[in-house]
Amino acid sequence: MEVDDLFQVGDSIVYPMHGAGIIKAIEEKEVSGKKQQYYVIKMLISNMQIMIPAGKILSSSVRPVTDILALKHIAHIFQHGESDRLLPWKQRYKVNTDKIKTGKMQEGAEVVRDLMRMKKEKVLNTSEKKMLDNAHEFLISELRLMKGITENQIKSFC
Repeated sequence: MEVDDLFQVGDSIVYPMHGAGIIKAIEEKEVSGKKQQYYVIKMLISNMQIMIPAGKILSSSVRPVTDILALKHIAHIFQHGESDRLLPWKQRYKVNTDKIKTGKMQEGAEVVRDLMRMKKEKVLNTSEKKMLDNAHEFLISELRLMKGITENQIKSFC
């Protein structure tokens, strides 16, 4: 089985619920008597290395790091978008979890924006504090891998 040209060694990617990483290798491994090619990815946040079977890379929602051109739109949403503060916390938690699971930078930025705004108004519960910390780490890890981004642009998301 040959790996698609979708991702190459050295590509920066985002793995939903794990953050950004770099493809370090594409290796063939035998697991349960079956040989498969795997993407070996070094994750920025946890300093962890993960392996994803090449045949499951698309269904895992792994995507390339967002382009610097999209950052202006995402920064606008982050700073000026509307938050839905009227949802009960359990419903809000589910909506935010679903957004993070998409792995899309825009959705993650919305979660960070909304929870940061709420944190300024009141104390977040433990679950939402953890969610904010994780979503923020995912966002910053992707920003750090963007080509052409400045440290000041990264700080605007803090």
